[in-house]
Amino acid sequence: MAVADAAGFPLALHVASASPHEVTLVEDTLAQTFTSELPSRLIGDKAYDSDKLDAKLEEDWGIEMIAPNRKNRFKTQDGRPLRRYRRSWKIERFFARLQNFRRLVIRYEFHAENFLAMAQLGCILILLRLIMR
Repeated sequence: MAVADAAGFPLALHVASASPHEVTLVEDTLAQTFTSELPSRLIGDKAYDSDKLDAKLEEDWGIEMIAPNRKNRFKTQDGRPLRRYRRSWKIERFFARLQNFRRLVIRYEFHAENFLAMAQLGCILILLRLIMR
């Protein structure tokens, strides 16, 4: 799981097994930030629509969670914060850049620590490419 800012710069990266739900990995990912500052808002897809997650992020981290509502839930957010969700393509662009590294896509690394190191190396290369433009 990764967190990127609005420009596509990586802020945090965390590796875990595929079995836990993404909502349970948000706090572990935020604890692994590269920078000293945390974002004021997180944008996630429908999987992150959870009242418990919203309350925990606001209480512990001071972060507003923006996620569209699932079909089977009542509306918890008005339209204004969800307008920010339209810019989520900028975040998806970061994940597309990570997919350019074959070693990450195929996952040659057996151990999670080695895979995390390769993902961090990929983030470093993405940062260098963005800075050198």
